[in-house]
Amino acid sequence: MSAGCVVLSPILSNFVVLNATAMIQDINIRVSPEVAADPAALKALAARQCRLAAGDVNGIAIVRRSIDARQRNVMVNLTLRLASGGDKDVALDVETPDYKDVGSAGRSIVIVGAGPAGLFAALRALELGIRPVVLERGDTVEARRLKLAQISRDGIVDPGTNYSFGEGGAGAYSDGKLYTRSKKRGSVTKVLSMFCRHGASQSILIDAHPHIGSDKLPAVIRNIRDTITSHGGEVHFNSRVTALSVEGGRVCGVSTADGRSYSGDAVILATGHSARDVYRMLHSSGVRIEAKGLAIGVRLEHPQQLIDRLQYHSPEGRGKYLPAAEYSFVTQADGRGVYSFCMCPGGVIVPAATSPDGLVVNGMSASARAGQWANSGMVVEIHPGDFPEYAHHGALELMALQEDLERRFFRHSGCTLNAPAQRMTDFVRGRMSKSLPRSSYAPGIHSARMDELLPPFVAVRLKEGFRVFDRQRKGFLSPEAVLVGLESRTSSPVRIPRNAEDMQHVEIQGLYPAGEGAGYAGGIVSAAIDGIRCTEAFASAAGLPATS
Repeated sequence: MSAGCVVLSPILSNFVVLNATAMIQDINIRVSPEVAADPAALKALAARQCRLAAGDVNGIAIVRRSIDARQRNVMVNLTLRLASGGDKDVALDVETPDYKDVGSAGRSIVIVGAGPAGLFAALRALELGIRPVVLERGDTVEARRLKLAQISRDGIVDPGTNYSFGEGGAGAYSDGKLYTRSKKRGSVTKVLSMFCRHGASQSILIDAHPHIGSDKLPAVIRNIRDTITSHGGEVHFNSRVTALSVEGGRVCGVSTADGRSYSGDAVILATGHSARDVYRMLHSSGVRIEAKGLAIGVRLEHPQQLIDRLQYHSPEGRGKYLPAAEYSFVTQADGRGVYSFCMCPGGVIVPAATSPDGLVVNGMSASARAGQWANSGMVVEIHPGDFPEYAHHGALELMALQEDLERRFFRHSGCTLNAPAQRMTDFVRGRMSKSLPRSSYAPGIHSARMDELLPPFVAVRLKEGFRVFDRQRKGFLSPEAVLVGLESRTSSPVRIPRNAEDMQHVEIQGLYPAGEGAGYAGGIVSAAIDGIRCTEAFASAAGLPATS
């Protein structure tokens, strides 16, 4: 094979000549969904593009995949990796980390929280020869599954272990979505590779919008824990942090609710976005925190077939070769963003409260995304100061708003998890729904005036957003769709400020606020990247040698 095929075929991209008779190359092609699902057809097409006989292609692999549904004819964009000549290896690039035995390491860090920021901070610590001590307020990911079933079955919320708290964090049981807008592609690739090394499908390295699935992610999380402990790190469960130990302006450890103390050279605070007791502890202790904007709204559920028909421009829906369709909407209404959030194709709505006196919903999908419903958060952006009646709460103003709204929905539901709901069309028209469509939400739904339960600040903007989205995708505003509330845990209501240069808290040395809970991430991958960066910042401050 000669490099001449690059000139002859403008779709050819990266290639490497290994010797006179061997070559690995990547080519970009655009094909129908049916062809994309047929390995033999892809091999033949790729061979023609490179002016090779099909028999001269020794191996072929998909390394990038995205669906383009902007036009009526839906297409699939692929990057294929071909091996020809004497080369046969078309394996995907998966990094192999060098985890060190840190049982007797001279440096240690206490990591508060076993969500993505905390777990990936710990994995990076192993690479850098630092002993991580991870403290998780909730239970193991295996025990957590039983507690989640209890919430849906009995309506009992354990404040320590629920959809937000427990090993794996909030994302473990919310589809395991790994899409991120982060521009740090090297960091993104590292995180995805680490997931693969711990059992995730290599499809997450391929798809434009990768996801693991709430049925698969727990096993991956367990494997990460095993890596940490087998290399000398520690992971402690049911260990809720209640205080920081600070001496001379520097943190030296933490205390937990069971009376234990843990010391370390630094503390990475990776609590997740719902650790309200931690925010209160910091606030009451005089540790500087700041109010941060968030978004509040509802969970919107359509039949998945309806979304498939709309997104794929076909009355038959997605057909045999396309996955359950996704959507993403965003607009402005009276100076605030209105947008879809955490869209779950083929998913279900779940009860996501973290206290026994609140009602919160979220969405999740299994890896196959084969369910009959599609759901998404539909939320309105809220800034500090938008609700002046909460100003006296200071840095906790939007957290107080969250809590009040969650209690309002809970009381309206007779102090149960049976959630208020309203048909989408009735919400926009401001009327009670006489009946409701079937819903995936296991504790059940009841008809309510969601347009009155939500603050006017939110309801009015949501109505306008729905009208705009229907103009963009006619049929989206549908009587078959139902709003279920309350969606309030979109992000942290607080930011824990840190220095941009060394990532330490602006007033306390050795304290590294990390991830979503600190206000520096928005999803699994960005939180994991932030956790990694915090560990690297500590290593740099400690004068430890950097490794890849």
